[in-house]
Amino acid sequence: MGPQDVHEDTPLLIARHGAPQECPKPTPTPLPWPQLSILMLLHLAEAITSQVVAPFLPQLIRDIGVTHGDDSQVGYYVGLVHSLFYISQACTVFYWSRASDHIGRRPIVLIGLAGISMTMYGVGLSRTLWSLALSRSLSGALNGNVGVIKSMIPEITDSTNVAHAFSFVPLTWYLGTTIGPLIGGSLERPTEKFPVMFGNFSFFKEYPYFLPCFVSAAYAVICWFIVALFLKETIKAQMSPMEYFLGHWRKSQTSCEDSPVAAEDGAIIDGHENPSSFRELLTTPVLIAAGSYASFAILEISFRTMFPVYLATPMEMGGLGLDPPVMGTILAAVGISASAFQLLLFSPLYNHLGGKNLFLMAMSLFFPIAALFPIASHVGQEHGLNNFVWLLVGIQILLFAFANLALSKPSNSLLCLDRMTDHVFRAGVSFVYVNSAAPNRASIGATTGFAQMVVSGVRGIGPSAINSAFALGIQKRVMGGHFAYWVMAGMAAISLVIGAALPKRPSN
Repeated sequence: MGPQDVHEDTPLLIARHGAPQECPKPTPTPLPWPQLSILMLLHLAEAITSQVVAPFLPQLIRDIGVTHGDDSQVGYYVGLVHSLFYISQACTVFYWSRASDHIGRRPIVLIGLAGISMTMYGVGLSRTLWSLALSRSLSGALNGNVGVIKSMIPEITDSTNVAHAFSFVPLTWYLGTTIGPLIGGSLERPTEKFPVMFGNFSFFKEYPYFLPCFVSAAYAVICWFIVALFLKETIKAQMSPMEYFLGHWRKSQTSCEDSPVAAEDGAIIDGHENPSSFRELLTTPVLIAAGSYASFAILEISFRTMFPVYLATPMEMGGLGLDPPVMGTILAAVGISASAFQLLLFSPLYNHLGGKNLFLMAMSLFFPIAALFPIASHVGQEHGLNNFVWLLVGIQILLFAFANLALSKPSNSLLCLDRMTDHVFRAGVSFVYVNSAAPNRASIGATTGFAQMVVSGVRGIGPSAINSAFALGIQKRVMGGHFAYWVMAGMAAISLVIGAALPKRPSN
């Protein structure tokens, strides 16, 4: 394939590396289940701890007293708490991933697990907005595992099974987003729900949201011991964590004299590649891979963080006025539906529609998703929480589950990659593209960290923007109280514009 053959519909990886017709199809290698299972347990911890607060966070904001009894202000503070988590994660996730390229993956994973466990205890013990905000901020800042886990998957697999391994990432996340809300909704205020078991514990009366936070944190602690005992390191560490974080590491004079090339970023020393500099990571393939994911991420997180606020808001203000246990069940249904759609519908729909058309169709579903918010609330105000209201909520959940199919954009053809591997694999999710776009294998952690930084950045914007719009719409009756839904529709329109610029298929 020459330069004249490359056009806007040419798949990115083919345009960069050439046509793959000569690539033979190898026999897939069996997945390394012991190590992959540990990574999925870690990813499950990420999802559970991020979603366990969703059912009770609006009520926790009320109990803290920062709204002074004004339910219309709850959305501001719920959005703030969610955004602080993702903003702090966006500020640090790249550096955790970059550090893992130097000191190894296991130390960063252990730090991340310790961080999310301690900060979840902090959430459960929060009595003020500042302590709650600090706990969630530290949870995002101390946790770099979301990028490191995606770096480790291609390092424990090979070109024939890496996409299969990546296919478990969204399924594990959906499982966690199912379990997390169930824990949060069923275990909050245990003295009221389980008086026989917890009625005599004054601690749980004083801290009614500690138990679900404790359970999710305990799972992270269990994962910490599993990692410490059984997870194998996937790269060769260049220095110890102490040397890296304290900045006392210096290149050995002997190795400098023996090496024909100076130890610069991206250089090959003693047969090993060094991590590339940040500037070298900013290539077109990396930017496109990260940007395509980010356009969906802001819509996804906006729905996930506004939906519980909408469910908890009194019906006369435009919500449904539900309690945390019911909200936990509804939010769990979101995770179950998304997982089922991923398993049953993604492959046939992708094969029939192609990647671009499926992306555009999925993004367009956010228009009816946004419209169903005021419709369900209006029906509830007129007729109460009848079966028709629950039907509308169910349709909204199914539409959002379908929209989640935009998260994965797999390739139907085999691609030869000269950066990540000299072999062939079937690209399964967007982070496979990110890994393959890394300047060298030593920079996989930094590359996935950069992509996660971009995604965390837009996820830091989404919750505050959409929940502030929700609160403002209620307080000032902006656009008839429907301001947030117009904002969501606007986000969907922008995503469609981005999607229109995509190639017809990631590959031919």
